[in-house]
Amino acid sequence: MTLAHDVTGTGPTVLLLHSTVCDRRMWDPQLPALVEAGHHVVRCDFRGYGETPMPTGPYNNAQDVAELLDTLGVARVALVAASGGGQVALEFAARWPRRVTALALLNTALAGHEPSAALRAFGEQEESLLESGDVAGATELNVRTWLGPHADDATRERVRQMQRHAFEVQLAGDDVAPIRVDTDPSAITAPCLLVSGAHDLPDFRQIAADLANRLTNARHVELDWAGHLPSLERPEALNPLLVGFLREKVPAA
Repeated sequence: MTLAHDVTGTGPTVLLLHSTVCDRRMWDPQLPALVEAGHHVVRCDFRGYGETPMPTGPYNNAQDVAELLDTLGVARVALVAASGGGQVALEFAARWPRRVTALALLNTALAGHEPSAALRAFGEQEESLLESGDVAGATELNVRTWLGPHADDATRERVRQMQRHAFEVQLAGDDVAPIRVDTDPSAITAPCLLVSGAHDLPDFRQIAADLANRLTNARHVELDWAGHLPSLERPEALNPLLVGFLREKVPAA
């Protein structure tokens, strides 16, 4: 099964991996800037998000990404990823380090992270709402939690639509747990930009700071204006940071 995806632009390949609050549409504000900067941009939907159906058997997100790149004939790639997509990017970069030219991770999740009380409380509230059938309530909880103060009404509605769609697809499908592959971030060799937001839950700044110390070539930038989804909240501020990092770190075609 090939992940739903789209491809545009020419030049070194950049793969965009979405947050698990969203789908590949979350990168709409970045697409023109990356193409204009001279990149071949691929973005995909993980299983159960956007246009990719739920799995019917064992699967692994990083393996899905590898197979998508193989299908597209892409040998090496820069990864730009958000939140849960960042966890997939970290696994991919640790399993296939020679395939990754650069990593830009926005408020990334991390396998094995012990959640804070605030993150646990969010998860418990979301689970309770979904178990009671209140999909709308669970959707609003995510919109409130994951968008910072600079997100306007249109952005909130965009996230609302993506999250609601993901819940509907996932609740209608089989509950298939992904295959877990233990990896060591120290295997990652690509330069890494770690971005966190001052208005996000504290877990994600902690993860970024930890990874900045563990990876051999990493830089942590905290945005004082950002929540969990800075690429949607203020793309005009986030895009130059991404483009500048990729221009510096990604080899020209």
